[in-house]
Order: sequence, then structure tokens, then C-alpha cells
Amino acid sequence: MAVFVLVSGWFTGSWIWEDVAERMRASGAEVHPVALTGTGGRGETAPPGTDLETHIGDVLRVVDGLAAPEVVLVGHGYGIHPVLGAADRRPERVARVVHLDAGMPGDGDTAAQSVPDPDVRTRLLGADPGVADVPPPAVDGWQRWGSTAGLGDEALARLTDRAVPQPVGTLTRPLKLSGAAAALPSTGVLCTGGGMTIAILRTVVAGAGPLARKLTDPAVRFFELATGHWPMLSCPGELADVLRQAAAGEGHRIAPSRDVPPHLRPFVLEVPERPRERVGRVDLYLPDGAGSRDPRPAVLFVHGGPLPPDVRPTPRDWPGLAGHARYAAELGAVGAVVDHRLHGFADYPRAAGDLAAAVDLLRADPRVDPDRIALWFFSGGGLLLADALAAPGPWLRCVAASYPVLAPLPSWGPVDPRFRPVEAVGAAGRLPIVLTRVGRENPGIAATVAEFLGAAGKCGAAVDVVDLPDGQHGFDTAESTGPSRRAVARAMRSVLTHLRA
Repeated sequence: MAVFVLVSGWFTGSWIWEDVAERMRASGAEVHPVALTGTGGRGETAPPGTDLETHIGDVLRVVDGLAAPEVVLVGHGYGIHPVLGAADRRPERVARVVHLDAGMPGDGDTAAQSVPDPDVRTRLLGADPGVADVPPPAVDGWQRWGSTAGLGDEALARLTDRAVPQPVGTLTRPLKLSGAAAALPSTGVLCTGGGMTIAILRTVVAGAGPLARKLTDPAVRFFELATGHWPMLSCPGELADVLRQAAAGEGHRIAPSRDVPPHLRPFVLEVPERPRERVGRVDLYLPDGAGSRDPRPAVLFVHGGPLPPDVRPTPRDWPGLAGHARYAAELGAVGAVVDHRLHGFADYPRAAGDLAAAVDLLRADPRVDPDRIALWFFSGGGLLLADALAAPGPWLRCVAASYPVLAPLPSWGPVDPRFRPVEAVGAAGRLPIVLTRVGRENPGIAATVAEFLGAAGKCGAAVDVVDLPDGQHGFDTAESTGPSRRAVARAMRSVLTHLRA
């Protein structure tokens, strides 16, 4: 049986593994939860100067004290940082690294970058390493550090009662990696309550780039747990089973895509080809007869992301976005697609600037009616909707969103708090909103849509929901079905009706 070394996340200690370790030992496994410095229990404080290197040393002492030639290192959330630091120094002792609802930090990254809540993250990234430790959350504040899906009142009370302060230096000191452990087998255990799934990773792989190469490495496997960030409390039995399977090299492999990825499949509607004009980051598709004497309303289509900067073709050449723009032109409006630079979770301000420049370009074109513009957002580009909702200009006649993300997901990296449509909708007034919702959506994304609709209902926002119960994320190219075609057509008719009002 494998030998496991378990490393806990922020505010917790070795106690959090008790139920999981008991189950694993009953099956014959050797299990060693690590007592990280300063995490022994309520009332304990870490010595001054405790930082990430301190916790890496804690893991190394456990590994060096074991007789087993190789161990499986498991890092939960923050714990992946000391795990990777230890693996980098003892790669010959590590059989596999398990990322338990944890990211893939690289050399120079800090744990503060992975904090889900943008306000907390911003404060930590600017914190002085010498300041006091970060206090643990109250019972109603844990969701700022990870999804609490699956945790009942008793488990939350237990988590809160045994939590300890987190030394600031463990979150702000950069991880230093030499690359010595880069080739070690690894397993990602995705807790889907935070919004990350294997399906989403497959979409990332379709976009190619360096991250895709890491995810498709033959030595990398994945599991999903239908729970939040603390599976050792919400489903210890299932987690114990997954860790044993991970040690055996089992799990889903994400293979390099040989098929045409969903986003590059044909648009669901048969729309005639139409010449395009490329101006900077914007492609324009003009309706028949458009000119300065007959300016037309325009629909600007805004792609999702984040996407690697080297992804090819770029979004404005994707069949779905170009198809939407040609469809708008076929129906008498100017269709436009913008290539914005949303390459990482911190890039939303830059992407918003690209979007604003595209709007200015459209409104300055004599063939476009500058007072009749609609913006249509897709997927992760949905966060860019926040600016339009927070301060809609008189020229903005309608906004639309298809399978959108409407609040940053807990598993995402840093996102500027400005980009939260669920909060911005309160300022939208009577701006018409056309929202296409799919029934087979990722649970985390679906939760943001539900939260948005709840907020919209409370403030009386004018939302027209186009429902596609059997549809999935990206249905407008992935699923050429009658319901998919009708959903696209209905959403477009609604948008153009508002533009022409």
C-alpha cells in the first residue's frame, strides 16, 4: 500500500484529516498528516517569522523521517504550496503529487494569489510580511476562502471552532521551484462546488497553449468530487477512496484533442457568408444597403475567457462569434466581433478597455447609428457586463449574455471586484437584458446565473430569459439541434427588437 503525507490548507491543521486518515488506515494504507507550524489548535500562535519556507521544512521533516522509499504527497488548497516546495527538494522520494482542490502554482507564485475572495486577496497581496497573522473566518465567512458546498451546520461549527490564524508569510512568500519535480506524476482532485470540472479543463485543452500541455501530460490524472473546498469534512469516505485510486495512478486522463473542439465547430444556424472588414481588434459585418445615409444599429459580440495569448485562431475567427455577427447583419444590423485581451483572471480591466475602444470605433463609423448599440457577452466574458450595467450610456439599448459567468468562481485567480454583474445589476435601471440559460451548465456557473437573476428580480431589472433546458455551455456551436437553433434565433430577435424600439 502507498504511504501518504497529507498537508492541510489555510486555517486548519492535521486534525482535519482525522476521518479520512481513519478510513485509509482501515484499508491498510500508511497515512501521515503533517502538523504545520502554528496549526496545532485554537490558542496556538506561530512563532514570529513563520512563512512558506517554514511549512516546507515541516513537510520535509515528515518525509525524511519515513522508511518508505517513496510517498504520495497530498496538498489541500494552500497546502499544495509547501507540498510542491518539498517535492522540488526531494523529488526522488515522491511517487505522486495530489492537488486537492488546489491550483498549479509555479515558481514565484504566492498562495495569496489563489484566495477566491477578491477583497481579501487584494489586501493580502499588499500586506507587509511583518504584520499580524490573518485571523480565521467566522462561521459565516468561510465561503470567502472556498466553496462551503456540502458542509452542514455541525461541520462548519467544527471547522470554525478548531481554526487557527494563518501566518501572513505563508501566503505572501513566493514559492521557489527549481523544476526538479516537474516530471513527477500528479493528480488533480476537483471539488466541483467551486466551479471547476473536468469538462472545463477539456475546454482549456482545446485552446492549446502551455497550460494545455501540462493538463494533457500522460502522467497527469483527474478526479471530481461533487462538494465544496473541504471534502475531508463533507465526504471523507469518498475522498479516502479517491486518494487510494490516485496513488494507484487511476483517474481521468485529458488527452490532447484530435477532434475539432466544440468552439471551432460550425455555427448552429446556416447563415450566408458575408464580407468582413477588419479594423484593429474589431471585425465588422455590414448589412445590405448600409451606408452613411442609412446608418444601422449595431451588435458587438464579446467573447469569453480567459484565453491564452497564443490561442489560434483568435476568437473573432471562431465560427460561433462570426456566425452571430453575420446573422445580425443578415437581419439588418451591423454585426461586430472584438478580440479583447483577456488572457488571465487579472486581465479584466484591460479587456474592458479593449471593449470600450471597440464601442468607440463602432459609434464613430458613419454606417452605424451611434445611439443604437447592443453588447452581447459569452461565457467568462460575462463579467465584462458589469461596466455596462453599472453605468449604461444612453447609446446602449440592450445587453445580452449567453451561458455567462456572472460572478468570479471560487476556483478562479485574482479578479478585480469591479467585475461582478450580480452586484452591478442594481444600477441597470430598465436597460433590457437578454439572458440565454442552459440546463446542463457547470454547477458553479449556474449558481452565478441564479444569483444574478435573484438580484435582478429584487431591483426590478428588465430580464428576458431564453431557456434551453437540454443545452450545454457553448451550445451554439457544440450542439446543432432544433432547440439550439431556436434559442439563438429567439435571443437575436429580442436584441434587435430592443435596438429598433
